[in-house]
Amino acid sequence: MTNEHILQTAPVAVELPKTLALQKSLLSDMELPFREIFYPLGYAVEIITNDPAVLEAARESFGHGRFSRSSATLQVRIGVSEGGGPGCPPEPVRRQYNYLYSMVADAENQAMLDLKSCVSFVWLQKATVDNRLYFRYNFLEKTVYLLLGSSVVTDLHAACVSKHGKGILLCGDSGAGKSTLSYACARSGWTYTSDDTSYLINNSDMPSVIGHSHRARFRPSAKTIFPELEGRALTPRMEGKPSLEVPTSELPGIQSASEAEVHYIIYLNRSPSATGKLIPLPEGTATQRTRRELYSAGEVRAKHEEILESLSSVPTFELQYCELDHAIQQLDLLLQGA
Repeated sequence: MTNEHILQTAPVAVELPKTLALQKSLLSDMELPFREIFYPLGYAVEIITNDPAVLEAARESFGHGRFSRSSATLQVRIGVSEGGGPGCPPEPVRRQYNYLYSMVADAENQAMLDLKSCVSFVWLQKATVDNRLYFRYNFLEKTVYLLLGSSVVTDLHAACVSKHGKGILLCGDSGAGKSTLSYACARSGWTYTSDDTSYLINNSDMPSVIGHSHRARFRPSAKTIFPELEGRALTPRMEGKPSLEVPTSELPGIQSASEAEVHYIIYLNRSPSATGKLIPLPEGTATQRTRRELYSAGEVRAKHEEILESLSSVPTFELQYCELDHAIQQLDLLLQGA
């Protein structure tokens, strides 16, 4: 064998193991034998994984839903590898360019999403999945609701209640009283759909929203207003102020519905001197304000802004109030056409 032949073939023998190692490090051939379909917001989402603990967490997050609004099924793949420390990874850094979205906590815990094709993959370490609250909030629920938000719904910072088939969105800044008023309405015979976040259905003929009607959340101070909350423990949260989270099935006399048509939009203005008054707002107010609250970007945001035009013709009011009874009275009068 000549020296020239040795020089030509030797690099192949050296580089082959490196190539195999690189392919293995990509985790591209990870087998995902476990799968289950869930129905967050009533849309079918199949979770595919190699760790049963992922499905256990998904049941905690989405196990309340049992019906589907669409025949299409989104798929979320979550691959879990061994390792990780006893504590939680850092909060993921999120970045978006048009339809491409990434969530990166560190080199071993990250997610990639294509919001146009709704293809996603989440890579995590076992210790991260075992930190159940961190995993559910930062990766599982974020991934699912990002995909739903880019395809079938648009997030609104609003509560929703209804009566006689007419739904009302309760809007306003944090602390305006959306959660408290929505639950107070439910205690007074209204139907409860959501307390803080509602999801506008993108292709609905009439503006309609979906909510997390299976649970209600409150500030700790709500115990002084609603005696039935006394004795309830604070619910662990990854962010935001401490809160109480209670299944609506455990609250006496509460009727709930996961979906409602939007007939009115109300912006809450709570002040100590207000006695209860509805003030009409200009047409298009709701569309302008909800656009400012969008978190989406690029073409996804442009799509959401177009969908929000459906709120332009919905009668919109400012509700000035202090006492809950006065606010509910004004809402009842509105539905009666007074």
